[in-house]
Amino acid sequence: FVQQTEQTLQLMTQRALEAESNVEKLKQEISILQGELESFRVENKNLRAGQTTSPGATKHNIDFALQNLHRITAGVNLSIRQLASGAESLHLVAEVLKSTGKISEVEAEQR
Repeated sequence: FVQQTEQTLQLMTQRALEAESNVEKLKQEISILQGELESFRVENKNLRAGQTTSPGATKHNIDFALQNLHRITAGVNLSIRQLASGAESLHLVAEVLKSTGKISEVEAEQR
């Protein structure tokens, strides 16, 4: 009976040591998870405030800005071409008006 009690006591001691070890591991894991949670809270707060801290979010914002710059540049290039074409058209109209003015002067002289 004494041996059986000693074996039971050793088994219970072994289980208690394993349980204490598991508790310590769980405490460490909880501490790590709490740190990550706080980090995510700060990142979430910054994202809501329009500030990004993660490289992925920064890259996304840069890509978005580049897309907008390309679109704006394409629009500016089109506007410049249209402006140049309009200037050529105005130059042609000026030449036509100049020629019309010369024709009118010649007709006036002939009368």
